[in-house]
Amino acid sequence: MDEKPEMTDEALAHKVQSGDSSVFGVIVERYAERLTRYGRRYLAREEDIEDVIQDVFLRAYENIQSYNREYRFSPWIYRIAHNAFVNVLRKQSKRSFEFFDFDTLISPLRHPEEEVGMLQMTELLEEQLNTLAPKYREVIILHYYENLSYEEIAEVLHVPIGTVGVRLKRAREELKKRVHTTS
Repeated sequence: MDEKPEMTDEALAHKVQSGDSSVFGVIVERYAERLTRYGRRYLAREEDIEDVIQDVFLRAYENIQSYNREYRFSPWIYRIAHNAFVNVLRKQSKRSFEFFDFDTLISPLRHPEEEVGMLQMTELLEEQLNTLAPKYREVIILHYYENLSYEEIAEVLHVPIGTVGVRLKRAREELKKRVHTTS
């Protein structure tokens, strides 16, 4: 059995740094879907997302020597993706942010009436999330939907951990206030 998929991301990155470029494909397999999902929070067109993701993997491969193996790999590659998506947004500044695709986030429910209620709540949350400042939307995306820790989010956004906590708290408070005033 091939042991490469069982290796940690950090071990795979180390092998690539050591010259074994064949394992970079495993990194691509592990992160393609996750980074595509992350990209949907920034861009609406799948073609644009695919182009950016290809660029992210190219940049990651070209800059793999700058990855510090003492830290987790995921924040490092998310930082590359973050920068790439922000750069595209700057170029397409006329386009609005479309961060959340909640349909992909809701798991199947048991009762139809629960599903209808959840869909209504999803629509309301999506509407309200799109009105939040980007710095608040982003911490929600990274924490709740990409499952990154405060420390990892701080690495991705290049902000102190305390700032991550403050932004999450403010984002939750603002969402709660907005959802209650519209419901």
